[in-house]
Amino acid sequence: MLKPEAVLRAIAAVRGDAVCVPTMTTAPAWREIAPGDLSVACVGFMGGASALGLGLALACPERRVLVFDGDGSLLMQLGSLATIAAAAPRNLTHFVFKNGVYHTSGGQEIPGGLRVDFVAMARGAGYRDACAIADLDELRRRLSALLSAEGPILVELLTGLAETTPMTAGLGAPFHEQAEALRRRLAAARAEAVAR
Repeated sequence: MLKPEAVLRAIAAVRGDAVCVPTMTTAPAWREIAPGDLSVACVGFMGGASALGLGLALACPERRVLVFDGDGSLLMQLGSLATIAAAAPRNLTHFVFKNGVYHTSGGQEIPGGLRVDFVAMARGAGYRDACAIADLDELRRRLSALLSAEGPILVELLTGLAETTPMTAGLGAPFHEQAEALRRRLAAARAEAVAR
């Protein structure tokens, strides 16, 4: 099984100027690994990361958008797979950290546990591509392609539990403050690109 923090470090090393949407158990580690990146954490509205990522991908077609979703979170909003597939954002890579439990709320098993096949669901919904990865070396080998291929792409990552959760590490800045800071940084980057 993959260690969530190792996955996030591998992604951080090659993400470039992507906008990142960490949720639940990925959020505390991402704040430490990439504190100054373009991201907005989806904490406090479980299941919303995929929809938030879709909105950002449509609003910022010139940037890659990376969603760091949880398996329990995605199960709460499975309809987002079909919505994302229908919108077909070419710049979206949707990572699903699959550990089989609701880690943030106490470790209860998700419906179906580790048997849930998000790759089959994404393909069935109409994602351009989907794959499952359970080995860090394989992830590192494939990351560049996964971050540059035409999306939407779903990557199911078989992981263990994260070291911290939003409940043990704190929630960080309130969502509205994160969203406004991201909006300002994206606007400044667009203005700078236009000025060139």
